[in-house]
Amino acid sequence: MTKLRFTTLVQAPRQLVWDTMLGLETYRQWTAAFIAGSHFEGSWAQGERIRFLDPRGMGMTAVIAENRKGEYISIKHLGEVRNGIDDTESETVRSWAPAFENYTFSDESNATRIDVDLDSAPEFAQYMQKAWPEALARLKALCESPRVK
Repeated sequence: MTKLRFTTLVQAPRQLVWDTMLGLETYRQWTAAFIAGSHFEGSWAQGERIRFLDPRGMGMTAVIAENRKGEYISIKHLGEVRNGIDDTESETVRSWAPAFENYTFSDESNATRIDVDLDSAPEFAQYMQKAWPEALARLKALCESPRVK
């Protein structure tokens, strides 16, 4: 796995950034940078299952490994979702799972710093290096928009 890191500084309070990143409707907006119609099913609570899906129901299945509200969230990806069915056992999935996607939120100069650390299969690293900065720019714009505050 390739380790990737992305960081952005958002001119908004940490709780607003947290709520915007993980909110049902706002999540759809900032993750459209990956694929339009991206959404999640499940819960962000520690120990709970969550699925990250595209409009066709394809995506990733995971568990929330850790959730320290407003500070840190760790997603442990366990497999893929294909045609609505979780695959955590195939040889392809076992070659990379588990993979982690971690978000750290911290205060910096009256703003919120978000650090995203994730494991990526090498064949997806270039895509991630393009999509993540765009996704974080969308999140930043949502959080800094007067209508969100």
